[in-house]
Amino acid sequence: MSNRFARPLILFAAFAGSLVVGLTVVLWLLGGFAGTRTATSIGGGPFKLTDQTGQTVTEKSMVGRPTIIFFGYTHCPDVCPTSLFEMSEVLRAMGPDADRINAYFVTVDPERDTQETMASYLSSFDPHLKGLTGDPAAVQKALAAFRVYAKKVPLKDGAYSMDHTALIYLMDREGRFVSPFDLKRSAEAAAADLKRYL
Repeated sequence: MSNRFARPLILFAAFAGSLVVGLTVVLWLLGGFAGTRTATSIGGGPFKLTDQTGQTVTEKSMVGRPTIIFFGYTHCPDVCPTSLFEMSEVLRAMGPDADRINAYFVTVDPERDTQETMASYLSSFDPHLKGLTGDPAAVQKALAAFRVYAKKVPLKDGAYSMDHTALIYLMDREGRFVSPFDLKRSAEAAAADLKRYL
């Protein structure tokens, strides 16, 4: 085979190989290989946090109801308030059925997001939303259970922001990860989808 044809074929093979590896990792992270799930799958690990009212929430709190979970922080300038607003709209569209699901906002910034801070922040959103926080070790354990990426990013003025995973996690009635929950549609359509898991 001439070099004129060999080089493009090698480049194509390398690209195809990278694509397969990338898709495999994404499927694994999102639970695409349902037959290979274990106790350490997304949402499968133990955690213990406190909501804005002082109530303890663990992985066992998810059993018996479908659950939607968003990880973020109260100082987040855009993605977090937008996602929580969209979650609130879905809960509103569910009507009385909103009482039959869990909706959690878990902080990735426990240093600033105390119980009191979470209570004040969530007062602007649907009352079904529970804000979960705890000490840094407890929060880190929850992040690990859900495979959430979170990293502190220093700012010029000595403050900081947080880079973090911005998915909405949908868990079934057994507390198992189903898929990312799509909020980029009408609240009514998302609510109808969520009701299928009741």
